[in-house]
Amino acid sequence: MGGMSPAPPEGSGEPHDGPAGSRSGPSPAAGSGEPHGGAPVNAPELAAAEGATRRFGELLAVDGVDLTVAGGEVVGLIGANGSGKTTLIRMLLGLLAPTAGRVRLFGEPPSLRTRARLGYVPQSLGLYEDLTVAENLAFSAAAYGTRRPALEGDLAQAGDALVRDLPLGLRRRAAFAIALAHHPDLLVLDEPTSGVDPLQRARLWETIRSSAEQGAGVLVTTHHMAEASQCDRLVVLAGGRVVAAGSLPDIVGDATAAEVRTPGWEAAFTALDAAGLPVSLTGRTLRVPGADPDAVRRLLADAGVPAEVTSVRASFEETFVTLAS
Repeated sequence: MGGMSPAPPEGSGEPHDGPAGSRSGPSPAAGSGEPHGGAPVNAPELAAAEGATRRFGELLAVDGVDLTVAGGEVVGLIGANGSGKTTLIRMLLGLLAPTAGRVRLFGEPPSLRTRARLGYVPQSLGLYEDLTVAENLAFSAAAYGTRRPALEGDLAQAGDALVRDLPLGLRRRAAFAIALAHHPDLLVLDEPTSGVDPLQRARLWETIRSSAEQGAGVLVTTHHMAEASQCDRLVVLAGGRVVAAGSLPDIVGDATAAEVRTPGWEAAFTALDAAGLPVSLTGRTLRVPGADPDAVRRLLADAGVPAEVTSVRASFEETFVTLAS
């Protein structure tokens, strides 16, 4: 892992590249609420999918997806597990051939030469677990023909430790550092914050934003809806298809949810759930994305549950539930 050297396919036992450590610069911390700049005007298109489709026998894993990533922007590929995110990424990298449509890396079909310009962090991290952090970094630097950068902070302290002995958060940071070591133009990150605590997640997102601010394009997949606000643009997948695309405010738009307040919230939850509505509980307030408040009120009245039901603006998570259903 360190970028994508002769880009071995995932599962081959060879490490993949990831992003990290060398692009520095101020960036808003994850969850800071600061606006992101997005791709500069006329920024180069680094990766593109046009009608990308992939079948595995009878299974249609990716269905006619269009996607672009330009320099200086973070594009979030959002979807539940099994929505086609990883399959789409593997097509973009040239590790899977599309059944239909086409993909491009730096304006041409993916190849060893184009993959040398990107950093890739797969879900598996792509590190040799029986090598140390320093040895993984040395391998990647040799594959790219670059000088091995110095490790910093706690990664430097863990440099002589075997990767398999490190906690997950430190392993992910090592994968990021190795992937960024050759200054890639494009970062492709597949669920990069999965399984790490909120502090480690914030640190990883600082690295992602800093890389984009230094001009790299970033394509990042996640099923953490809260991370959508860290992206300049979003592409939402469900069942292998794009169900929404644009900025977070564009996607949420004027979507609403029915908010239910009642002393009998348990009975209300049971009634709404039994009706097949996607009800969620926040404290003792119930929310039903995309539901008509009058219909919810009638349903609860029929169940003998008195309640105050109002229409409120939906969150991105609630909008996603509606889009994916």
